[in-house]
Amino acid sequence: MKELQQDVHAYISQFKEGYFSPLAMLARLTEELGELAREVNHYYGEKPKKATEKERTIEEELGDLFFVLICFANSLHIDLEQALQAVLEKFRTRDQNRWTRIAEEGREERDGRND
Repeated sequence: MKELQQDVHAYISQFKEGYFSPLAMLARLTEELGELAREVNHYYGEKPKKATEKERTIEEELGDLFFVLICFANSLHIDLEQALQAVLEKFRTRDQNRWTRIAEEGREERDGRND
């Protein structure tokens, strides 16, 4: 993750304008999320793509969203690897019993507790 953040920073650092402001970055992130939602709706939802719409993929839109997310983190000097590790730790502790583990599901079925 650090290498990705460094790569994005090297790219952005080529330009005099640098990173956008946090509010502009949030707007860009929202815009990219909307484009991802539109593609997901075309592929898995009820809204077919118009013949005039540019062909895009979910992969492309996820890449755009990820790029802007990295820019946002970089602009605020946030280490995304540390941020992700903190979230994973939260899932491992606070939310450890929130979902049914696959191993437990099989055990419940064998014990007759899956009613």
